[in-house]
Amino acid sequence: MPGRPIEAHTPGARWLTQLRTAGRALLDLIYPPRCAGCGRVGDLLCEICLAQFEPIRPPVCQHCGRPIPHEGLCRTCQHTPSPLDGIAAAAVFAPPLRDVIHTFKYNNGRGLATPLAQQMAVAWQQGELSADLIAPVPLHAARLAERGYNQSALLARALGPAVGVPVAETLLARQRATLPQVTLGAEARRQNVSGAFVCRGDVAGRRIVLVDDVCTTGATLEACAAALKASGAGNVWAFTLARARWNADDRAG
Repeated sequence: MPGRPIEAHTPGARWLTQLRTAGRALLDLIYPPRCAGCGRVGDLLCEICLAQFEPIRPPVCQHCGRPIPHEGLCRTCQHTPSPLDGIAAAAVFAPPLRDVIHTFKYNNGRGLATPLAQQMAVAWQQGELSADLIAPVPLHAARLAERGYNQSALLARALGPAVGVPVAETLLARQRATLPQVTLGAEARRQNVSGAFVCRGDVAGRRIVLVDDVCTTGATLEACAAALKASGAGNVWAFTLARARWNADDRAG
């Protein structure tokens, strides 16, 4: 017979917790954590690097989130329809955050999810975002197996409790593999992810916030939003940890 599960707060559960804590402390002693931004020993993300994150400050286009010299919409968004109701981001995709995200995404930096989500929670509250559900952008099953985790899901798991919004990790699925977006231009990105996502839940009339690590052109986020809107979602925003830096010409209103 399989043994009975150890209940929380029992002496056995406390012993296991203490053992895990001691194991982590021993590993930290042998292999001390280094900051993913600057390499300093001591923390996965040091206060010096956190202070260098470049927040995105208003005024910004209320739809795409890029800086403009006035409130409202930029010229592009005035004439370009989108399934997204808006895009917001916590910071600019620039060093040291760019290096931190690279470690988080490609070098098994799972432990960075909590401090990065804390930065997102601050931006969420400052931007007065609200939602019924948070949905991370999904990876294709093959990419998930290769990487071992979905960085967007890790951010969403930490962000949801911090802002008091339920997280629906399986609400969206990537139904076909796509090329890495980083290798493609803007139009190729849109074509690459068009129809790649499907909604697998009841979203009728609900307010959804998509969570991802980086927004570049917004093509992936728009493809996710299209799947949600096709299933009846009432409002879909995207909220990312970082936003790619824009060209000077993009500031025109």
